[in-house]
Amino acid sequence: MNMMTVDATTTRSTGAVADARDAARAFLEGLRQPAVAPDAADTVVLVVSELVTNALRHGGGTCTLELTAHPDTIEVAVHDPSRHAPRMRTPDLNGGTGGFGWPMVNRLARATAVTRRASGGKTVSAHLAW
Repeated sequence: MNMMTVDATTTRSTGAVADARDAARAFLEGLRQPAVAPDAADTVVLVVSELVTNALRHGGGTCTLELTAHPDTIEVAVHDPSRHAPRMRTPDLNGGTGGFGWPMVNRLARATAVTRRASGGKTVSAHLAW
């Protein structure tokens, strides 16, 4: 099992999201055989982008990204200081306030989970096929 942790502590920084995407790509490229298919890699990077963006925007402005390669899934886990779980809401088609990310993550993932952390905050995780 391969594992990597990326600390994205810049407050609400788009640079932190780009760094998380770059780290995810590097993690996927570094996996041993079998190689991750390009479509699966794109899905992992998209989910990383969505979960990190949501954590920075709604979860307190800081987060930690953890990627783990299991035998048949890649686990994307994002830890943030907020205890509030993501929620499904009607996407805003006109006002630009979002609402698309969490439903998309749930459609792309084999499974998602929100776990409250004993130290405070939560972990939002998604298991993706590879």
